[in-house]
Amino acid sequence: MVVVMEVGASENQIEAVIEQLNNHGFDVHRSSGSRQTVLGAIGVRPEFDQRHIRLLDGVAEVHRVTEPYKFASRAWKKDNTIVTVKGVDIGGEEIVVMAGPCAIEDEEQIDKTAAHVAKNGATFLRGGAFKPRSSPYSFQGLGLPGLKMMRGAADRHGLRVITEAMDISQIEVVYEYADIIQIGARNMQNFPLLKELGKIDKPVLLKRGLMATIEEWLMSAEYVMAEGNLDVVLCERGIRTFEPSTRNTLDLSAIPVVKAKSHLPVIVDPSHGIGIRNKVVPMARAAIAAGADGLLIETHPDPESAKSDGPQSLYFDQYSELMRQIRLIARAVDRSVNSILVA
Repeated sequence: MVVVMEVGASENQIEAVIEQLNNHGFDVHRSSGSRQTVLGAIGVRPEFDQRHIRLLDGVAEVHRVTEPYKFASRAWKKDNTIVTVKGVDIGGEEIVVMAGPCAIEDEEQIDKTAAHVAKNGATFLRGGAFKPRSSPYSFQGLGLPGLKMMRGAADRHGLRVITEAMDISQIEVVYEYADIIQIGARNMQNFPLLKELGKIDKPVLLKRGLMATIEEWLMSAEYVMAEGNLDVVLCERGIRTFEPSTRNTLDLSAIPVVKAKSHLPVIVDPSHGIGIRNKVVPMARAAIAAGADGLLIETHPDPESAKSDGPQSLYFDQYSELMRQIRLIARAVDRSVNSILVA
């Protein structure tokens, strides 16, 4: 059950509601991440009469939620959530494109990429300063210098920044330079990290784990939201199956399934989902047709020399053509994409 307090509800009113819920056997999680305090009452009480709570002073709404994820559930919030980042709405009418290299390598690389993706309609610059790699001998990222390069390139070209924090110790420095903090697939169930990100006031992009069910993915979003941060964006990036033809199996069926279950925005990362450059564009097109709210795309000035994931990174001309194509598809499904075009 979710209890939404009135705007301006007093601390005494909130505490009185919490006490009543506890008296009826509920564990209560308090969220004060927005203008209104929201109380998540956890417990199976099918016979409980919600009027016991609805009639208390300061209570605006009471919702019974049967799913194990409460705040992420569409049963709690019927309308789609729109996450706004410096004037850009994620989850609204416009498709949002986040593009850039897998890893930040040097000043020239990230600036060239930022200039190109901005000129072709992206609104976010993506790139990794801290890289979770399967091999300890692979390029691990530039760390803080990379974050500074990325922030500078984004600011010069009018972009917002999305980048990954791999553990709790990195949150503070990533928070300083990023507009959205990304949680990678390997960390989808890093619950201490998720809880800490629930305490900050910046949006979180949560990638689906390699072998996670949709319910597990939404439960991970719940960890962030239960701590007070309701600005969560979900990212489908492919799951591991028995099929070896692609790096992962991009589960585009997850888009309509999640949208029926949750009010949160859903974007798609076809670069990691497929892992093969010439298959990224068709899967990006399919993602928009399936109802995705945005794309996370890897592109690089010279993919052959990339230090990370070059085979899945688009050439600049491929990225430009992708943007042209998805504008057409977006129009067909009553959406739009940033109208900037190559001069």
